[in-house]
Amino acid sequence: MGKSTTARIFAEEGCAVWDADAAVHRLYASGGRAVEPIAAIYPSAIEAGAVSRARLKEIIGADPSALPRIASVVHPLVAEDRAAFIAANEAAIVVLDIPLLFETGGDARVDYTVVVSAPADVQRRRVLERGTMSVAQFDAILAKQMPDAEKRRRADFVIETDTLEHAREQVRAVLEKLNHA
Repeated sequence: MGKSTTARIFAEEGCAVWDADAAVHRLYASGGRAVEPIAAIYPSAIEAGAVSRARLKEIIGADPSALPRIASVVHPLVAEDRAAFIAANEAAIVVLDIPLLFETGGDARVDYTVVVSAPADVQRRRVLERGTMSVAQFDAILAKQMPDAEKRRRADFVIETDTLEHAREQVRAVLEKLNHA
């Protein structure tokens, strides 16, 4: 959809941006706070002192009940990381870049929601051009997500990422509204 690019634009405009995916990467890295608890329940998920996302995918693929167990370890750590970021930040506006915000009920814990949106064909093309996932993986992820139309309906603001300049204009408009709220 252009979520990372839009988050970067918010940062360029002076907002503090916390990225949930980056937090998980920190927690999974060697010495990260998720390594030991994940190792306790799935020792085979640890590779070179870090949590291997590839191994976690294999574990979840073989045993779907593994996902809630992993989530029960990782989600509280991510929440602590987010809370620490917010507490340590003095920026007027803090942006939380969180995938599946509505799906997890996270929208209840924020002041405003911004949905980043692109037409389905553009979204598909962007993701597949990265070369980091197959069509089947993309379709599986999309199936777990709330439909874009529903997210747009629930959002306080929608950023269309048809062009970079249009996205930048919309981010500035959102910030203008928030600064006068």
